[in-house]
Amino acid sequence: MKRRRFNFLAGVERVGNALPHPAALFGIFALSTLVLSLIGYYFQWVGVNPGTGETVKIVNLLSRDGLHKILLEMVNNYTGFAPLGIVMVAMFGIGIAESSGLIKSSINLLLIKAPKNSVTFLLVFTGILSNIASDLGYILIIPLAGVIFHSLGRHPIAGMAAAFAGVSGGFSANILIGTIDPLLAGLSTEAARIIDPEYYVLPTSNYYFMVVSTFFIATVGTWVTNVIVEPRLGKYTGHVPQEEITQLTPNERKGLRWSGIVLLFFVALILWGLIPENGILRADDNTILHSPVLKGFIAVLFIVAGTCGVVYGYVSGTFKKHTDVISGMNSTFKGLTSFLVLVFFASQFVAWFKWSNLGILIAVKGAAFLQNLHLGLIPLVILFIIISGIINMFMGSASAKWAIMGPVFIPMFMLLGYSPELSQAVFRIGDSVTNLISPMMSFFALIIVYFQKYDEKSGIGSLIATMLPYSIAFFISWTVLIVAWILIGLPLGPDAGLYYIK
Repeated sequence: MKRRRFNFLAGVERVGNALPHPAALFGIFALSTLVLSLIGYYFQWVGVNPGTGETVKIVNLLSRDGLHKILLEMVNNYTGFAPLGIVMVAMFGIGIAESSGLIKSSINLLLIKAPKNSVTFLLVFTGILSNIASDLGYILIIPLAGVIFHSLGRHPIAGMAAAFAGVSGGFSANILIGTIDPLLAGLSTEAARIIDPEYYVLPTSNYYFMVVSTFFIATVGTWVTNVIVEPRLGKYTGHVPQEEITQLTPNERKGLRWSGIVLLFFVALILWGLIPENGILRADDNTILHSPVLKGFIAVLFIVAGTCGVVYGYVSGTFKKHTDVISGMNSTFKGLTSFLVLVFFASQFVAWFKWSNLGILIAVKGAAFLQNLHLGLIPLVILFIIISGIINMFMGSASAKWAIMGPVFIPMFMLLGYSPELSQAVFRIGDSVTNLISPMMSFFALIIVYFQKYDEKSGIGSLIATMLPYSIAFFISWTVLIVAWILIGLPLGPDAGLYYIK
């Protein structure tokens, strides 16, 4: 059975890697979008957006206006592609911290102290929690996980896969309220008012369920890593040298101590700006969730990581002059060349797919299909998760999908006697489990580059074959959890039951 399972994943990897280079593949996707937009426009593919009541039509990108837009927006598509700026700014700070030796010393200290049998769980768990801090997990946790696994003599790609599973596959789960919670709750409120004009969905509406999901998904992700992913990858025999776990020298300890003091200073400064009701770092609406600290966390990461790296470097002696700091920033970009090329084609594909309305139409048709089946609650929940997961493969933004699907499924659930909070929780499961294998996920290209650091032959097939077990396991286990939650009758959050009472 195990051999069959590994043979299946090996087949997925072979087929995927037999495809053209990822950059070329995104280019093909982009060109295919142009052709599909022409076909859809010619055959008048249409649908009705349940959120606005407007008719959704395919936009022909090969028309005069479409071609003009492609030419005029090509540069903006590239430079405005969110992961590009995020990665580049974050890498400046991380490059300083890495070249100074701060990251290596911190990992050594962590590995000396941490129980070896808990490392996998901690990485998945940390990946899930990192979602509170914007895109921190993609930029820092995932590559760091590869270094940690490699230091322990384990396959580095297995470590990155475990962290990626937490960051992206566990996207909706957390033990804290993140920016996605009020965003989805606002959309759910508007959809619920189609039936009940006075209904209000709290940002904490799924809190209990998501807290339990955090530990549940971290456990499942740990099991998949240890039982399927790492045994399949085997022993790492690549060219990247292993980071040795060594006792810290006096200079390294001194550097860590002073960089720790600097870190505490930044934490105190941030708390000073956030905790008071009129804190300078609060948002214009006086909230913490929308504050520049959370929404602009990549800038915070650059400042904090860069400063701590500089302090560590000068105290420990790895930095002698300011040009050493600049060299550290430069060295980081040497490994990003392929990413910069890949992102150009990925950014055009994502933009053109959005302009064409193909993604919105797929979402509308999928929602209508599920609505017309007239199923009981449990079959409806399961199919809703499946449809949400499938749509996630074509449309990346959770809020954009929920803006379309919420006005269909929330009224449907309410008319059946079930709460908007329940339909929102079910959607969040489906929206998370296929992130790991969706090319529409913004950081998909970056993860391929991470894999290629340790295996130059890695491609889309390698990534999908590695992450598919997580996606399947998360789908099955998370579906079982929500079904059990419904059958037991537990509330999803504070003042957020399963049933809609008129």
